Amino acid sequence: MRILIRTLLVCLSLIAAQAFAGSGADYSTTATESSTGESQSPFPFEFDAEYTYIGDSDAERGFRKVRDFDENYLSARALYTPRIAVGILRLGAAYERYEFGLPAFSLVHTLPLIPGEPRGFLVGRPQIPGTLQSVSAVIGLDTRFSDSILFRIEAQPGFYGTRNLSGDTFNVPVVLGGTYIYNTNLQFILGASIDYERKYPVFPGGGVRWRFASQWVLNAALPTPRLEYEVNNNVTLYAGADVKGSTFRVSDDFGVARGDRRLNRAILTYSEIRTGAGVDWKITPDLKLSVEGGYLPYRQFDYYRADVRYTQRDAAPYGSVAFRAAF
Repeated sequence: MRILIRTLLVCLSLIAAQAFAGSGADYSTTATESSTGESQSPFPFEFDAEYTYIGDSDAERGFRKVRDFDENYLSARALYTPRIAVGILRLGAAYERYEFGLPAFSLVHTLPLIPGEPRGFLVGRPQIPGTLQSVSAVIGLDTRFSDSILFRIEAQPGFYGTRNLSGDTFNVPVVLGGTYIYNTNLQFILGASIDYERKYPVFPGGGVRWRFASQWVLNAALPTPRLEYEVNNNVTLYAGADVKGSTFRVSDDFGVARGDRRLNRAILTYSEIRTGAGVDWKITPDLKLSVEGGYLPYRQFDYYRADVRYTQRDAAPYGSVAFRAAF
């Protein structure tokens, strides 16, 4: 029944896409590019990939603590983007993976023997999954209501789970986004992420993109607000934040193996916020390479239905490299 309901959500999303029409998740830039009248390549497509390494940090839940674990993050997306009468279709697939280098045991806090150093004892396997991953299709549409109002709807039906993906992990997140182009220097963005499994099913986003000087752009829109400085046509420096995360279902026996049956088949909302600076380099007009570094000040693992959540204690350094192609 649950899979049937989510499949119906996909169908409703596609019907809505035909009834409306779309702009983007990186709303301002994508929407503006989608509205241009430039001739299209014989096989239009987009591809982007990212790898990030995040250094050691701790996560705590009351008296319980998971110490000194790092993270390897990988994402990739490939889309076929043909132009049709009502806009631009977005058809493809995406993969995302968070891999955590967890210790074999978590700790329980007791009174410290040395100031600043917690005393504790082993309590078994950490209640944080070593892997969170998703494999999904991408079905979307970009269109416009007028020369100034652009819109996108995108469904991402797929499997969102841990190391082993199964039918129970099927979910259909949906992204809606719109851009109002006031002029070439100022655009207003409004968006929303819809996820049936999340604690708050509808999460708003958006912001403003403002070129306030010839080389300066304030791109203050979630999930990647930042300030940009264009060194030249090919190189842009930036500083800002990146909000990442999704909702996953853990395995049937996850809780039994970790001393809390409430976590069996539990829904986990994972979220992290990165703050840093980087550089975008246009290798060609169609290829872009990005390198970024900074700190991760916030991370949370939230089994909200079981009222179990782990929150990061200290900031962790990170380094990231990303590649994008659009033809």
